[in-house]
Amino acid sequence: MTVSISEDFARQADPFRRELLAHCYRMLGSVQDAEDLVQETLLRAWRASGRFDSERASLRTWLYRIATNACLTALAGRSRRPLPSVIAGPSDDIEQPLVRTEVPWLEPLPDAMVWAERADPAAVAVSRSSLRLAFVAALQLLPPRQRAILVLREVLELPAAEVADMLGTTPAAVNSGLQRARARLAGVAEDQIDEPTEPDLRATVDAYVTAFENADITALTRLLTKDAILEMPPAHLWYAGRENYGRFMARVFAMRGTDWRMVPVAANGQPAAAAYVGTGSGEYQLHSLQVLTVTRAGIGRNVVWAEPGVFATFGLAPRLGPPAGAR
Repeated sequence: MTVSISEDFARQADPFRRELLAHCYRMLGSVQDAEDLVQETLLRAWRASGRFDSERASLRTWLYRIATNACLTALAGRSRRPLPSVIAGPSDDIEQPLVRTEVPWLEPLPDAMVWAERADPAAVAVSRSSLRLAFVAALQLLPPRQRAILVLREVLELPAAEVADMLGTTPAAVNSGLQRARARLAGVAEDQIDEPTEPDLRATVDAYVTAFENADITALTRLLTKDAILEMPPAHLWYAGRENYGRFMARVFAMRGTDWRMVPVAANGQPAAAAYVGTGSGEYQLHSLQVLTVTRAGIGRNVVWAEPGVFATFGLAPRLGPPAGAR
């Protein structure tokens, strides 16, 4: 029996909007592109709603089929969106200029766009790992079709036969594509991060924020793992190791000053903070968004963006006034 869902299509499809956005983001690595593809998916689904057969597939599966194929079409001829650390080795030249490159780098995704304020904590915990920056960056290394297979099979846990039907291929081809994708990502994606407990994680992030606001390099580097990574797209340079991280921060504080404020945010299921630098007039100018990977051993990675488009996506205020109580 074919069921038309045209009359109340928006009501039925709306509960899937956030997870479709996450799916398109994993595929594309761009928040704006993912939003556009979700809109295209819903439009295509609405136009074809008269052909939807609830006995053949659930509405959720049908929407994922449309979204996946829309993403594959959009990816045709496009460059991948990695992070600098995925495609080149680290630099040890702290004084080298951070030259902007035109590579379409991976963008961060605000948690608020994916998880509702009162989302089930268990469901959030399960889906967080599939949106981590390191994992999404690794996905960008895969050809689009392998990327789709890996996400559909291992993130959404759909059966091979169902994925084959979505992609117009065979279960054997799906399983073969999944094996190739796994082999290509071996040793690249951070599938398992040894996260601390929530109180310890918050304590580490709070200590990092305090050290950054105080321009305290000793306290800041003490919070890092030995091989911590610092990368700053759209610059292709990145640095590895606690010592290089500290040396680079010394350069930042020497250039920008030591008066900072940090505003907590959340991105890709990870703790993050917006950094504001003092202007000398009592106000603070938005400088960067920092997304942290926190492990039991300390902060293992910081990906820093200073792009207006990223700031707009997160709704960050361009300026802050003096702290409360300041004269």
